[in-house]
Amino acid sequence: MLRTIVGSAMLATTLSAGAAFAAETKPTIILVHGAFADGSSWNGVIAKLEKDGYKVVAVANPLRSVRSDSAYVKRIVSGLDTPVVLVGHSYGGAVISEAATKDSKIKALVYVSAFAPDIGESSLALTGKFPGSTLPPTLDTPVELENGVKDLYIQQAKFHKQFAADVPEKAALAMAASQRPVTDVALGEAATNAGWKEIPSWSIYGSADKNIPPEAMKWMAERANAKDTVVVKGASHVVMVSHPDRVAKVIEEAAAAK
Repeated sequence: MLRTIVGSAMLATTLSAGAAFAAETKPTIILVHGAFADGSSWNGVIAKLEKDGYKVVAVANPLRSVRSDSAYVKRIVSGLDTPVVLVGHSYGGAVISEAATKDSKIKALVYVSAFAPDIGESSLALTGKFPGSTLPPTLDTPVELENGVKDLYIQQAKFHKQFAADVPEKAALAMAASQRPVTDVALGEAATNAGWKEIPSWSIYGSADKNIPPEAMKWMAERANAKDTVVVKGASHVVMVSHPDRVAKVIEEAAAAK
Protein backbone atom coordinates (compact mmCIF):
# COMPACT_ATOMS: atom_id res chain seq x y z
CA MET A 1 0.00 0.00 0.00
CA LEU A 2 2.79 2.37 0.92
CA ARG A 3 4.43 1.66 -2.38
CA THR A 4 1.22 2.55 -4.19
CA ILE A 5 0.82 5.80 -2.27
CA VAL A 6 4.42 6.81 -2.83
CA GLY A 7 4.12 5.87 -6.49
CA SER A 8 1.02 8.04 -6.87
CA ALA A 9 2.73 10.95 -5.19
CA MET A 10 5.75 10.55 -7.42
CA LEU A 11 3.50 10.35 -10.48
CA ALA A 12 1.68 13.53 -9.47
CA THR A 13 5.00 15.29 -8.91
CA THR A 14 6.30 14.04 -12.25
CA LEU A 15 3.15 15.19 -14.09
CA SER A 16 3.35 18.58 -12.40
CA ALA A 17 7.01 18.95 -13.32
CA GLY A 18 6.25 17.86 -16.86
CA ALA A 19 3.51 20.48 -17.19
CA ALA A 20 5.87 23.15 -15.88
CA PHE A 21 8.57 22.06 -18.34
CA ALA A 22 6.09 22.20 -21.23
CA ALA A 23 5.09 25.71 -20.21
CA GLU A 24 8.75 26.81 -20.21
CA THR A 25 9.72 25.07 -23.44
CA LYS A 26 10.61 27.52 -26.15
CA PRO A 27 8.65 27.07 -29.35
CA THR A 28 10.28 25.72 -32.46
CA ILE A 29 10.48 28.37 -35.18
CA ILE A 30 9.38 27.13 -38.60
CA LEU A 31 10.59 29.41 -41.41
CA VAL A 32 8.84 29.14 -44.77
CA HIS A 33 10.48 30.96 -47.69
CA GLY A 34 8.49 32.34 -50.59
CA ALA A 35 8.79 32.49 -54.36
CA PHE A 36 12.15 33.28 -55.99
CA ALA A 37 14.00 32.53 -52.73
CA ASP A 38 15.21 29.50 -50.79
CA GLY A 39 15.99 28.49 -47.22
CA SER A 40 19.29 30.33 -47.22
CA SER A 41 17.40 33.64 -47.25
CA TRP A 42 16.80 33.02 -43.53
CA ASN A 43 20.48 32.50 -42.63
CA GLY A 44 20.91 35.77 -40.73
CA VAL A 45 17.64 35.27 -38.86
CA ILE A 46 18.55 31.67 -38.01
CA ALA A 47 21.89 32.73 -36.52
CA LYS A 48 20.16 35.19 -34.19
CA LEU A 49 17.37 32.80 -33.17
CA GLU A 50 19.73 29.91 -32.47
CA LYS A 51 22.01 32.18 -30.45
CA ASP A 52 18.98 33.01 -28.32
CA GLY A 53 18.20 29.36 -27.70
CA TYR A 54 15.49 28.62 -30.27
CA LYS A 55 15.29 25.48 -32.36
CA VAL A 56 14.78 26.47 -36.00
CA VAL A 57 13.61 24.59 -39.08
CA ALA A 58 13.89 26.35 -42.45
CA VAL A 59 11.47 24.49 -44.68
CA ALA A 60 12.34 23.75 -48.30
CA ASN A 61 9.03 25.09 -49.58
CA PRO A 62 8.10 23.17 -52.77
CA LEU A 63 6.37 26.24 -54.32
CA ARG A 64 4.00 24.02 -56.28
CA SER A 65 0.55 24.88 -54.88
CA VAL A 66 -0.86 26.42 -51.71
CA ARG A 67 -2.66 23.21 -50.79
CA SER A 68 0.27 20.84 -51.28
CA ASP A 69 2.86 23.24 -49.85
CA SER A 70 0.78 23.80 -46.70
CA ALA A 71 0.25 20.06 -46.33
CA TYR A 72 4.03 19.63 -46.38
CA VAL A 73 4.44 22.25 -43.64
CA LYS A 74 1.72 20.60 -41.55
CA ARG A 75 3.55 17.28 -41.73
CA ILE A 76 6.68 18.95 -40.38
CA VAL A 77 4.70 20.54 -37.55
CA SER A 78 3.06 17.22 -36.67
CA GLY A 79 6.47 15.64 -36.08
CA LEU A 80 7.46 18.15 -33.40
CA ASP A 81 6.87 17.89 -29.65
CA THR A 82 7.10 21.62 -28.89
CA PRO A 83 4.91 24.65 -29.48
CA VAL A 84 5.45 26.18 -32.93
CA VAL A 85 5.72 29.65 -34.41
CA LEU A 86 5.10 29.65 -38.16
CA VAL A 87 6.94 32.35 -40.11
CA GLY A 88 6.24 32.98 -43.79
CA HIS A 89 7.94 35.22 -46.33
CA SER A 90 6.05 36.48 -49.38
CA TYR A 91 4.06 33.56 -50.87
CA GLY A 92 5.13 31.64 -47.76
CA GLY A 93 2.59 33.76 -45.87
CA ALA A 94 -0.20 32.17 -47.91
CA VAL A 95 1.27 28.76 -47.06
CA ILE A 96 1.38 29.32 -43.29
CA SER A 97 -2.13 30.82 -43.34
CA GLU A 98 -3.39 27.68 -45.04
CA ALA A 99 -1.41 25.35 -42.76
CA ALA A 100 -2.43 27.02 -39.49
CA THR A 101 -5.63 25.19 -38.65
CA LYS A 102 -6.78 24.35 -35.14
CA ASP A 103 -3.48 22.77 -34.15
CA SER A 104 -2.71 23.54 -30.52
CA LYS A 105 1.03 23.44 -31.27
CA ILE A 106 0.85 26.58 -33.40
CA LYS A 107 0.92 29.54 -31.06
CA ALA A 108 1.71 32.39 -33.44
CA LEU A 109 2.06 33.42 -37.08
CA VAL A 110 4.64 35.91 -38.33
CA TYR A 111 4.27 37.48 -41.77
CA VAL A 112 7.56 38.74 -43.23
CA SER A 113 6.86 40.84 -46.34
CA ALA A 114 4.11 38.31 -46.83
CA PHE A 115 0.62 37.62 -48.03
CA ALA A 116 -2.07 36.93 -45.43
CA PRO A 117 -5.00 35.92 -47.63
CA ASP A 118 -8.56 35.43 -46.52
CA ILE A 119 -10.57 32.45 -47.74
CA GLY A 120 -11.08 32.79 -51.48
CA GLU A 121 -8.17 35.18 -52.03
CA SER A 122 -4.96 34.42 -53.93
CA SER A 123 -1.47 35.90 -53.77
CA LEU A 124 -1.88 37.20 -57.31
CA ALA A 125 -5.14 38.99 -56.50
CA LEU A 126 -3.68 40.57 -53.36
CA THR A 127 -0.65 41.80 -55.32
CA GLY A 128 -2.94 43.78 -57.59
CA LYS A 129 -5.30 45.03 -54.89
CA PHE A 130 -3.15 48.13 -54.38
CA PRO A 131 -0.85 49.87 -56.88
CA GLY A 132 2.92 49.62 -56.58
CA SER A 133 4.08 46.14 -57.60
CA THR A 134 6.62 46.21 -60.43
CA LEU A 135 7.12 42.44 -60.50
CA PRO A 136 5.25 41.35 -63.68
CA PRO A 137 7.54 43.08 -66.22
CA THR A 138 10.63 41.58 -64.54
CA LEU A 139 9.54 37.97 -64.92
CA ASP A 140 11.50 35.77 -67.30
CA THR A 141 10.05 33.57 -70.03
CA PRO A 142 8.06 30.90 -68.14
CA VAL A 143 9.23 27.30 -68.09
CA GLU A 144 6.44 25.13 -69.47
CA LEU A 145 5.53 22.15 -67.29
CA GLU A 146 2.87 19.47 -67.72
CA ASN A 147 -0.85 20.29 -68.06
CA GLY A 148 -0.21 23.91 -68.96
CA VAL A 149 1.39 24.78 -65.62
CA LYS A 150 4.28 27.25 -65.77
CA ASP A 151 7.32 27.81 -63.55
CA LEU A 152 8.09 31.49 -63.00
CA TYR A 153 11.46 33.14 -62.45
CA ILE A 154 12.65 36.75 -62.17
CA GLN A 155 15.12 37.77 -64.88
CA GLN A 156 18.54 37.60 -63.29
CA ALA A 157 19.57 41.01 -64.66
CA LYS A 158 16.54 42.61 -62.97
CA PHE A 159 16.59 40.59 -59.74
CA HIS A 160 18.72 42.95 -57.64
CA LYS A 161 16.66 46.07 -58.27
CA GLN A 162 13.30 44.29 -58.12
CA PHE A 163 13.71 41.78 -55.32
CA ALA A 164 16.66 42.74 -53.14
CA ALA A 165 17.61 46.37 -53.76
CA ASP A 166 19.04 46.87 -50.26
CA VAL A 167 21.24 43.76 -50.41
CA PRO A 168 24.86 44.09 -51.62
CA GLU A 169 25.10 43.46 -55.35
CA LYS A 170 27.33 40.40 -55.07
CA ALA A 171 24.94 38.70 -52.67
CA ALA A 172 21.94 39.66 -54.81
CA LEU A 173 23.58 38.14 -57.91
CA ALA A 174 24.03 34.85 -56.04
CA MET A 175 20.40 34.98 -54.91
CA ALA A 176 19.31 35.57 -58.51
CA ALA A 177 21.25 32.56 -59.78
CA SER A 178 19.90 30.25 -57.05
CA GLN A 179 16.29 31.49 -56.98
CA ARG A 180 13.57 28.86 -56.68
CA PRO A 181 10.71 29.07 -59.20
CA VAL A 182 7.05 29.20 -58.20
CA THR A 183 4.23 27.89 -60.35
CA ASP A 184 1.63 30.25 -61.76
CA VAL A 185 -0.94 27.88 -60.25
CA ALA A 186 0.37 28.50 -56.73
CA LEU A 187 0.21 32.28 -57.09
CA GLY A 188 -3.32 32.13 -58.48
CA GLU A 189 -4.70 29.52 -56.07
CA ALA A 190 -7.44 30.69 -53.71
CA ALA A 191 -6.98 30.10 -49.98
CA THR A 192 -9.32 27.66 -48.23
CA ASN A 193 -8.21 28.60 -44.71
CA ALA A 194 -7.15 31.83 -42.99
CA GLY A 195 -5.18 30.82 -39.93
CA TRP A 196 -4.77 34.43 -38.78
CA LYS A 197 -8.46 34.46 -37.87
CA GLU A 198 -7.79 32.03 -35.01
CA ILE A 199 -4.10 32.43 -34.21
CA PRO A 200 -2.32 35.65 -33.10
CA SER A 201 -0.20 37.20 -35.81
CA TRP A 202 2.70 39.64 -36.22
CA SER A 203 3.87 41.49 -39.33
CA ILE A 204 7.09 43.07 -40.58
CA TYR A 205 7.82 44.45 -44.03
CA GLY A 206 9.86 47.09 -45.83
CA SER A 207 8.61 50.46 -47.00
CA ALA A 208 10.42 50.02 -50.35
CA ASP A 209 9.04 46.59 -51.26
CA LYS A 210 8.58 46.32 -55.04
CA ASN A 211 6.98 42.86 -55.12
CA ILE A 212 4.07 43.30 -52.71
CA PRO A 213 2.85 46.89 -52.31
CA PRO A 214 3.51 48.07 -48.73
CA GLU A 215 -0.05 49.42 -48.65
CA ALA A 216 -1.33 45.89 -49.28
CA MET A 217 0.73 44.48 -46.39
CA LYS A 218 -0.45 47.28 -44.10
CA TRP A 219 -4.05 46.49 -45.03
CA MET A 220 -3.58 42.75 -44.46
CA ALA A 221 -1.91 43.30 -41.08
CA GLU A 222 -4.73 45.55 -39.95
CA ARG A 223 -7.34 43.09 -41.14
CA ALA A 224 -5.63 40.30 -39.22
CA ASN A 225 -5.48 42.46 -36.07
CA ALA A 226 -1.73 41.87 -35.91
CA LYS A 227 -0.34 42.18 -32.39
CA ASP A 228 2.50 44.25 -33.77
CA THR A 229 3.38 45.61 -37.19
CA VAL A 230 6.92 46.77 -37.95
CA VAL A 231 7.70 48.77 -41.09
CA VAL A 232 11.42 48.92 -41.88
CA LYS A 233 12.12 52.17 -43.72
CA GLY A 234 13.80 51.64 -47.08
CA ALA A 235 13.82 47.85 -46.84
CA SER A 236 13.23 45.71 -49.92
CA HIS A 237 11.12 42.59 -50.31
CA VAL A 238 13.83 40.50 -48.60
CA VAL A 239 13.78 42.36 -45.29
CA MET A 240 14.92 39.15 -43.54
CA VAL A 241 18.17 39.26 -45.56
CA SER A 242 18.89 42.97 -45.19
CA HIS A 243 17.60 43.35 -41.61
CA PRO A 244 17.81 39.90 -39.97
CA ASP A 245 17.99 41.25 -36.42
CA ARG A 246 14.79 43.25 -36.87
CA VAL A 247 12.99 40.20 -38.22
CA ALA A 248 14.36 37.91 -35.48
CA LYS A 249 13.19 40.39 -32.85
CA VAL A 250 9.61 40.25 -34.14
CA ILE A 251 9.73 36.45 -34.27
CA GLU A 252 11.00 36.29 -30.69
CA GLU A 253 8.28 38.69 -29.59
CA ALA A 254 5.70 36.33 -31.09
CA ALA A 255 7.39 33.30 -29.52
CA ALA A 256 7.37 34.89 -26.05
CA ALA A 257 3.77 36.10 -26.15
CA LYS A 258 1.34 34.47 -23.74
